[in-house]
Amino acid sequence: MIDVQVDVSPGVVVTSLVGRPDASVNEAKDRIRTAITNSGFEWPATRRVTILLSPADLPKRGTHFDLAIAAAVLAAADKKKILRESLEGTVMLGELTLDGRLRTVPGVLAMTLAASARGFSRVFVPEPQAREAAMVPGMSVFGFRSLAQVIAELRGVEVPEAPPVDTSTSGNLLTWRGESRLAEVDMSDLVGMADARFALEVAAAGGHHLMLSGPKGAGKTSLAERIPGILPDLDVDEALELTAICSLSGVLDIGDELVTSRPFFAPHHSSTRVSLLGGGTGKVRPGELSRAHHGVLFLDEFPLFNNDIVESLRQPLESGEVTIARGEETATYPARAMFVLAANPCPCGNYTADPTSGQFCTCGEVRRRDYRRKLDGPVMDRIDITRHVKPVAKHEANDRFNRPESSTTVRERVGAARRIQLNRYAGQQWRVNGQAPGSRLREEWPLTDAALDALDEAIYGGKLTRRGATSVHRLAWTVADLFGSDQPGLVEFDVALRLRTGEALPADCVQRRAS
Repeated sequence: MIDVQVDVSPGVVVTSLVGRPDASVNEAKDRIRTAITNSGFEWPATRRVTILLSPADLPKRGTHFDLAIAAAVLAAADKKKILRESLEGTVMLGELTLDGRLRTVPGVLAMTLAASARGFSRVFVPEPQAREAAMVPGMSVFGFRSLAQVIAELRGVEVPEAPPVDTSTSGNLLTWRGESRLAEVDMSDLVGMADARFALEVAAAGGHHLMLSGPKGAGKTSLAERIPGILPDLDVDEALELTAICSLSGVLDIGDELVTSRPFFAPHHSSTRVSLLGGGTGKVRPGELSRAHHGVLFLDEFPLFNNDIVESLRQPLESGEVTIARGEETATYPARAMFVLAANPCPCGNYTADPTSGQFCTCGEVRRRDYRRKLDGPVMDRIDITRHVKPVAKHEANDRFNRPESSTTVRERVGAARRIQLNRYAGQQWRVNGQAPGSRLREEWPLTDAALDALDEAIYGGKLTRRGATSVHRLAWTVADLFGSDQPGLVEFDVALRLRTGEALPADCVQRRAS
């Protein structure tokens, strides 16, 4: 929160703006002076005007300070002190044009949320963004078109007419049919792949990270694209968080409603580190990882991503947030998305251990080893579920009696499992099993004694790392929630261990989930 303070006093006639402003903020002196004059008000031209943006040690960027500075200047020059009293407890956001009209600014929802958290209950914004600010519960929102309207409201006089605010934003300027393509895909489109379908359901139910490997054309992308369809809609708190991120990113168009559907992003492997993690020149903005918050981030052809991007995924995979440092500015954004990684067995995608498959790999062993090198190490140790997707067998593809379940059916089971977790973790900082800390799980939500013995055996037998054991513990709870068990036992542990290590699941386990 920035406190705008203005002092108008005798002395050398000059306007000083202090508090570490950048060029866009420093230029506000000229914009605001002209806007005040053209709005019919008097600028204190014969006195010294000092404007402080406090705290003074924090760099200031952006044009959203204009309205607050203009109102503070007029209040400081107001001999009757009417404006000073009416400004108490008011947050002002908006850019001013030279004729005193207001313009929209990015990040209104995020700034309003911050103001509400600090105890403010009244905010003035450009008229088109009043709906965005009103998404924050308990906040009194006033939408205005000009500086003259704002001052009239503060003085308690009749608000004059003003032309509508220009609604042009830096949001999405282009749309295409492909943006709604995922709404048309369904789990019933997938034939066979019962093992991978069950892994998808477990990942969606517990918010677990997932790795899909297999030859090209096996269905890895098709599986990943159907995950949003089996996830429940966002609740109010999640929707506010995601909409605030969209507002900060500059992709929330004027008039957009609260985001309720879980996002799905699939950045190309040539994407830069800044576009994925966030950053930028001057103002730090969220990247694709944060825009996928509470949704799905699909990293196809994962071994082709740059090494610095792969290594930078450690923090968001572990903590669900990403911290960006640029000079003296540090920003931490939420990034608690479901990470879905996909990889071919080799660069050409044809490698298989089955000599009767009819596919022939053209890659040498050294090239295959280099390609798969990124699929080992600390990043992959943070992936909860590993599945190898095989091409659908001929007898499965031609089975007329095999009717795959729809996304709606799977979504009902996922929603029921998530409701169980929401009740289990009521009052905690996490909502699903995939986010639960390992220490708290062992203390408050342990496995059965037999399952704990089996887990210790897997650890000391070298099959699992300590982090891997925590993942198995989380997975066991998710499997128990899907199976309707009160506590994970040996059956749930065995399924969780197989999901973690990539071993094939028993047929009765895959069939049991639908019972």
